[in-house]
Amino acid sequence: MITIGNCSGFYGDRFSAMRDMLEGGRLDVLTGDYLAELTMLILGKDSLKDPTTGYAKTFLRQLTDCLDLALQRDVKIVSNAGGLNPAGLAKAIEALGTSAKVAYVDGDDLRGRLDSHPDALTANAYLGAFGIAHALEAGADIVVTGRVTDASVVVGPAIAHHGWKRDSYDELAGAVVAGHVIECGTQATGGNFSGFLTMSPPARSRPLGFPVAEIEADGSSVITKQDETGGTVTVDTVTAQLLYEIQGPLYLGPDVTTDLTSIRLEEVGVDRVAITGVTGTPPPETLKVAVNSLGGYRNSAEFVLTGRDIDAKATWLRDQLDAELPIGPDYTWSTYRIPAPDSPTEEGAACILRLSARAADADAVGRALTAPAIELALASYPGFHVTAPPGRPSPFGVYKAAYVRRDRAPETVHLPDGSTYEVPAPLAYAEASAVPAQTSPAVTPRPTGVTVRRELGELVYARSGDKGGDANLGLWVPQGKPDAAVDWLLATVTPQWVKELLPEAEELDIDITPLPHLRGVNIVIHGLLGEGVAASTRFDPQAKGLGEWARSRYVDIEEGLL
Repeated sequence: MITIGNCSGFYGDRFSAMRDMLEGGRLDVLTGDYLAELTMLILGKDSLKDPTTGYAKTFLRQLTDCLDLALQRDVKIVSNAGGLNPAGLAKAIEALGTSAKVAYVDGDDLRGRLDSHPDALTANAYLGAFGIAHALEAGADIVVTGRVTDASVVVGPAIAHHGWKRDSYDELAGAVVAGHVIECGTQATGGNFSGFLTMSPPARSRPLGFPVAEIEADGSSVITKQDETGGTVTVDTVTAQLLYEIQGPLYLGPDVTTDLTSIRLEEVGVDRVAITGVTGTPPPETLKVAVNSLGGYRNSAEFVLTGRDIDAKATWLRDQLDAELPIGPDYTWSTYRIPAPDSPTEEGAACILRLSARAADADAVGRALTAPAIELALASYPGFHVTAPPGRPSPFGVYKAAYVRRDRAPETVHLPDGSTYEVPAPLAYAEASAVPAQTSPAVTPRPTGVTVRRELGELVYARSGDKGGDANLGLWVPQGKPDAAVDWLLATVTPQWVKELLPEAEELDIDITPLPHLRGVNIVIHGLLGEGVAASTRFDPQAKGLGEWARSRYVDIEEGLL
């Protein structure tokens, strides 16, 4: 068994987590995930200003504090914090002056080499875990990478420890699932968890503990956390993370295609959940590439509407501004909610109407936008005011996914002794020449009895997030609810049902994947987030609250299931 902890789920996560994990219990490896689609855009902007940057500086500061402790405890550290400059990060780590042997993995950076996006700010292929494994086998204490899949920082150490081969598909798939569960940090231990009210007060009062995966030689694992830390690990917290940001029943990776319908979960102790039964097949022939391009500039103004006649006030404001704003930018007006009547506070009697604008030219969304808005301060609806002074235009990025052949992104390991190693290609690929077709298990419709109109959240939990411009929504029936409720959910959730549940998705394409063994379904709403978080003017650009909105909606539920 190898014990792998996580200390970061994003660039900006809890700074003390690295030391907390190193001091909190026995680990073989400590990992950190610092990269997201938005983070790559941020690092791309950093590297434009200073080519020597482009990596997660927080990780370097954490190592400055903790590297000696990691070496004393013989804990290997693996992270994708290298971002756009893993070589620069490795050099900076070596400059700390410790005895640590540092390796780095690159080959993912395709800037200027992607025919479909020649001017991309960032273009990074998602590499796999075997480069990380080779670096650890060669004696590295620290391995930093560019863009590998989030799970790869966990899969690589498991490969090195257990000696798995390129065709150890079931074992690799099991480790991918374990890696997917812990890569977002405390989301596996109660963070962003619909069932947070079921957690004990002590579990909620302390900082949530970061997760740990104990991975066996057959790829099975136990997800847990260190003692005396906050949060909890249950089948439901693990399910929440398993349903986070997936795209269908097949989880496509550079090393293995993981069948998510094969996963089995079992609570095997306090804060211990076993993951078994995971199966895998060869990976797709192509690599996914995350592409970020500069899309232009955006700006916004937020108007406060208070008290009575909200609709009329909003209409007058919009009519006034529509006559004055320049032609050209893409304008979006947010929706708003009529405040509750007879509010005892002014804030409770108010709502926000937001005007957002995007354009290729910064000047078009600078004073050309803000001046007409502010000039109405004494000439528009009663109670006119804004939430903040006018801001300057800010650049935004556009995210797109591309796919390339493996030979376009050769994976290279730079070892502590100065030598390099080219990671061989997989032994086989999935039958499809590109992305394997996503097929979902059939679900037998369930006869409907007497129903009641209730909030969906009375019966199900949810977790939601973003994948580029698509929104991902997982719904599942928590432990303790009857199995009949699972049958109801699987038979009820259809694209049309989702469109009625979430009217904002009415015109969009929707994919549904039943996952009976996880007691739930995965939903992908294509295009809900436009061109991705960095370009979206939506109220919730990363769909983080989408699941909780869904749970608050009223639906017809069979009476006996509640």
